[in-house]
Amino acid sequence: MARAFLFVLDSFGVGGAPDAAAYGDQGADTLGHIAEFCAAGAADRAGLRSGPLMLPNMSSLGLMQIAKSATGAYPAGMPLPDRIYGLHGCANEVSRGKDTPSGHWEIASMPVAFDWGYFPSEGDAFPAEFLEAFYRAAEIPGILGNCHASGTDIIARHGEEHMRSGKPICYTSSDSVFQIAAHEASFGLDRLMHVCRIARALLDEFNIGRVIARPFVGDSAATFQRTGNRRDFSVLPPEPTLLDRLVGAGRKVHAIGKIGDIFAHQGISTEVKANGNDALMDASLKAMEYADDGDLVFTNFVDFDMIYGHRRDVAGYAAALEAFDARLPEVHRKLRAGDLVILTADHGCDPTWRGTDHTRERVPIIAYGPGLRSRAIGIRPSFADIGETIAAHLGIAAGAHGRSFL
Repeated sequence: MARAFLFVLDSFGVGGAPDAAAYGDQGADTLGHIAEFCAAGAADRAGLRSGPLMLPNMSSLGLMQIAKSATGAYPAGMPLPDRIYGLHGCANEVSRGKDTPSGHWEIASMPVAFDWGYFPSEGDAFPAEFLEAFYRAAEIPGILGNCHASGTDIIARHGEEHMRSGKPICYTSSDSVFQIAAHEASFGLDRLMHVCRIARALLDEFNIGRVIARPFVGDSAATFQRTGNRRDFSVLPPEPTLLDRLVGAGRKVHAIGKIGDIFAHQGISTEVKANGNDALMDASLKAMEYADDGDLVFTNFVDFDMIYGHRRDVAGYAAALEAFDARLPEVHRKLRAGDLVILTADHGCDPTWRGTDHTRERVPIIAYGPGLRSRAIGIRPSFADIGETIAAHLGIAAGAHGRSFL
């Protein structure tokens, strides 16, 4: 029996979404624009990286052809490989959001067919009736923020007052999300998680997808820094996902990084937390050693989105991609006969785009393993094809959404 390894490069879109205009993202292209900036020397940073974007391993697995299929053009400055290994294509999203739960749930064969609740972008973001109930239940004197904001900016703006007043910093974005930032020492990490659970229960009636704990440390606006103790509190998927089906069939799902949080810890056999892409890769490689036949190892590499995409850091994003690419041979060396690796993304977050939010884009699909012959799989109509491919590979019954490309 085979094993499967599903690695989500969080926000690594390849442009070309047919409905991008409906989201204000016509022309967004995370890969293409990073490559364009790199080729022009606009992503050079002393001590970090310079020159064209170089992803030789993913390029040899079809990344250049994926970009051409998604947008009609090869990424600027990136050399074409002499030979391509494995399956390569891209996928459209059918879910009605460009957020983390929608993308991951659709990857796991459960597209989001409903509309999430969102908070207004002008004026106070959060309803007064919710806040009153939140203050009482959480036993807090109030909140700071109450707006759409970048997480690092709002912590710098309100962090010192938060430490004086004990009021948590609450903010949102264009996603269906309620984020709570608090200082790990003055407010307390356990207390932050407690108030997040309270908010999660109160926000169910507003159909908000996630409550996110955003702990930070430091003494002043100049030294505040978010820590790796972030946690997402998601609603339960409304129907069984690929993960539920695998566990129900007696297989194990090993969740690395924030995967467990995204699926509300449902359909998960083991969870490993790690902070940073390198640590996430280390945990994934270790899981490849203990995963049994029939198991799925599912990892989210969050740095691309959280640290570089949202912060519009083109050079940082490019360097992170190059670092990830350089470690792919370590994955190759862990593979056994019959194994399948899939590299994909859950949405875009074009670091050259206006604002700080996700972008609606197609996502890459790179699939390879011992004995898997190279071929193009085209533009898939849904991310759900990824989940159904894993279901077929691991030998469980097909689901209601998506179709295997094996």
